[in-house]
Amino acid sequence: MSSVSSFAALTEVLPRLTHPDGSPVRVLVVDDEPALADLVAMGVRMCGWDARISHEGHDAVQQARDFAPDVLVLDRMLPGLDGLEILARIRRSYPEVPVLFLTAMDTVQDRIQGLASGGDDYVTKPFSIEEVLIRLHRLVQRSGVSAQDSATLVVGDLVLNTDRREVTRGGEPVELTTTQFELLRYLMENPRRVLSKAQILGAVWHYDFSGQANIVELYISYLRKKIDAGRAPMIHTVRGAGYVIKPAP
Repeated sequence: MSSVSSFAALTEVLPRLTHPDGSPVRVLVVDDEPALADLVAMGVRMCGWDARISHEGHDAVQQARDFAPDVLVLDRMLPGLDGLEILARIRRSYPEVPVLFLTAMDTVQDRIQGLASGGDDYVTKPFSIEEVLIRLHRLVQRSGVSAQDSATLVVGDLVLNTDRREVTRGGEPVELTTTQFELLRYLMENPRRVLSKAQILGAVWHYDFSGQANIVELYISYLRKKIDAGRAPMIHTVRGAGYVIKPAP
């Protein structure tokens, strides 16, 4: 697990998610290890969310009824009820609530069982708190319960804030020049969409396409060195068509 300072930096660049009325996203953390549950709760609170903690199965079900969480962080092995039974009971009242299993049960069969039983994501212990926060943000974004800060763009674990002009990947800061930043912003505004060199030139450099393709190629190579170096690639070349950015597999 990571230091408090490292995930505090991540919370500064993650998208600010709230309900459309401005109220905080609600997270129920269920784990019988108090220190671990406190760490996750502290992380989501630093994101501006509301968090409650439960250490036991029956209590978790009751807290869910009272709290109406937007997302669950749920251990598999708990006193009273196991995690799968807790999820089944909570889903009777809140059938759409997403859940991230956070557990030491780490075999392939354990993962399959957890996801097949309704889990939306699965992280094993020991874990990175940065990864957990990023995955929780994805679940909340996909659930449709939140409004997102329009200044923040997110593609996979890549986060760009246009107001602060900051970029991180996996919580690690990425230093970009002004032109590199504008190119990345244009790509991230169009995730999974193939953009031609002409489109990129027009949007980033405001040029007509007139033999300037080498500029695009050069700056794409710069971005790859900073965004993708040593990581699963996100920026891809589509031969004869252009470039696309998408979450790493």
